[in-house]
Amino acid sequence: MPRCELTGKGPVVKNLVSHSNIKTKSRAFPNVQLKTFYSSCLKRSFRLKVAASTIRSIDKTGGIDNFLMKGSKNSLSPFALKLRKNLEKKLHKGGNS
Repeated sequence: MPRCELTGKGPVVKNLVSHSNIKTKSRAFPNVQLKTFYSSCLKRSFRLKVAASTIRSIDKTGGIDNFLMKGSKNSLSPFALKLRKNLEKKLHKGGNS
């Protein structure tokens, strides 16, 4: 199942309704892409499965570092949580110097 690692977006069930009002179940899958991001704070790149709408949100917030720090922890995958934890350590360490 395609699922976005940053927002948790996944497949949804929907009804296709005909003119005669017959409902047919179908599934709508998010447009999930394998994308390489570069973290300027961690100075390394990593690959994540993200939805196309999430890629646009990352661009709007100013990069993957800002997106990870501003987003909620609930929807992040274990790998993304580890990245966020590393970012917090790096930013906290850099703030004290």
